[in-house]
Amino acid sequence: MRTITDTETLAEFCARATKGEYVTVDTEFLRERTYYSKLCLVQIALPGEGEAVLVDPIAGGEALSLEPLYELFRDQSVVKVFHAARQDLEIFWHDGGVIPEPLFDTQVAAMVCGFGEQVGYETLVKRIARGTVDKTSRFTDWSRRPLSDAQKTYAIADVTHLRVIYEHLAAELQKSGRTAWLGEELEVLTTPATYMVEPSEAWRRVKTRTSSGKFLAIVKTLAEFRESYAQERDIPRNRVLKDDALLELASTKPRSLEDLSRSRMVLREARKGPIAEGILAAVAAGLEMPQDAWPKAPQDKDRKEVNPALADLLRVLLKAKAEQEGVAQKLIATSSELDAIAAGERNGPALKGWRGEVFGTDAMRLCAGEIALSAKGSSVRIVEL
Repeated sequence: MRTITDTETLAEFCARATKGEYVTVDTEFLRERTYYSKLCLVQIALPGEGEAVLVDPIAGGEALSLEPLYELFRDQSVVKVFHAARQDLEIFWHDGGVIPEPLFDTQVAAMVCGFGEQVGYETLVKRIARGTVDKTSRFTDWSRRPLSDAQKTYAIADVTHLRVIYEHLAAELQKSGRTAWLGEELEVLTTPATYMVEPSEAWRRVKTRTSSGKFLAIVKTLAEFRESYAQERDIPRNRVLKDDALLELASTKPRSLEDLSRSRMVLREARKGPIAEGILAAVAAGLEMPQDAWPKAPQDKDRKEVNPALADLLRVLLKAKAEQEGVAQKLIATSSELDAIAAGERNGPALKGWRGEVFGTDAMRLCAGEIALSAKGSSVRIVEL
């Protein structure tokens, strides 16, 4: 296998790639010590028995620009094939401001084709490519150089097996007429907003059991400070302030360094210097936030007055529809989405697009009392009322 470490060689390879129908792509990265993922390796394979290469930005250093690869990602004539692409795409968006299009995600495609929920790459290799994946290098440190032969073999296999998987799944989608379904599913992955974390919205990621507006105001300002600080310095948000410490501070409301020093959960390095100053300023901002600006906790299913009997019927309907269509249940609707429908919400994703055709229309008829469900042997059938 060949490792590319300079821009000219990468440009030559990408030029050849534009002549094919698709390329398969994967990455190896680290995120344990940084806010943004550190790209360590890119694997690319051409169709069929075409060449597969490793692109090494660490070994290449300043001699390697990934711009030729990003130009390939922008080429609309070549399908870019990934498996579980979200983290890979986040890297390319933050590193190069580009999202590969057109995109094909084999994990999503496999769910549409009935392979189950969140099907793993190893499973697809075994069931479609009739191969195996050597897992011994999965958790190695990909930032260390030189890479071992075992690491290179493991990395390149991720894109060579992917060719067979892609061709099989693409053919299945074409045969079943579900290619458009996949397109709907990939809209989130190809939307830049998916990979942008706004500090002002970071509080929504913090799990809290209280709905107190005053408490949430401090959670919001603390989470905003933490996210901004972590982004600016490219460090994990938990290195700044862990969630349990953030909630403790929202409760104790420290006004001084002395108050902050009494915290049981705040990391030692966060009790002084710029982090401590940021915490105290965030708490003060939360306390001063006017009541009409207080954030409101998302309404959970317990507060939505869910009709439990209807929710159970919707689950039966979903199971029947998923089995009938050969699609993973979770891809059609999640448990929380079913509860929302049973509570009267009518704008969820399960009621739109292909989901609406497969499940949503009958779900609405069930809610309206227009149909009933009946058991027939091991299957469930719809009864018109």
